[in-house]
Amino acid sequence: MNWHVREAVRRLEDGGIIAYPTETLYGLGCDPLNATAALHLINLKQRRIEQGLILVASRFEQLEPYLSPVPATIRKRVTRVSKQPVTWVLPCPEYVPVWLRGEHHSLAVRVTTHPVSAALCDRWGGPLVSSSANIHGRPAALTPLAVRKAFNDQLDYILHSTQAGTNHPSQIRDALSGAILRDNG
Repeated sequence: MNWHVREAVRRLEDGGIIAYPTETLYGLGCDPLNATAALHLINLKQRRIEQGLILVASRFEQLEPYLSPVPATIRKRVTRVSKQPVTWVLPCPEYVPVWLRGEHHSLAVRVTTHPVSAALCDRWGGPLVSSSANIHGRPAALTPLAVRKAFNDQLDYILHSTQAGTNHPSQIRDALSGAILRDNG
């Protein structure tokens, strides 16, 4: 697996778009600070830039440069390990690129528990964009073959894994209020 993770990182460094397994579904990812790559990903998905994107990381510390200071009580809430994957929406500084935050003053982030996603973020050295591997409004890809069919050789690399996800998108919650913004059912 190490070779495959290194190859995926090489493609990311070249400004590529990759597909990789997460604890939920297969995701599309890129360097979050590469505007060309992020906008290409948004276009591939036929998604509106105003919606923003999710960042995934192996540790909360990788996400901190993208977030406004997080009070200890909120940090404890968002770093607590739960049975179901949760993406948290937290306030972010104005310098966070619009392609990440969309029309919001917040950013959606998740600390992954998937070993391949975590290894990818560790090898990359920070968070990655994580958007479900699908054309906006269509079912998300659950396997590398489904990713290939959905994007027909438009991706730079597909990282395979034998470890399955939940087959549902993560729940999205507002970190400040705890309110559920998207259920994972």
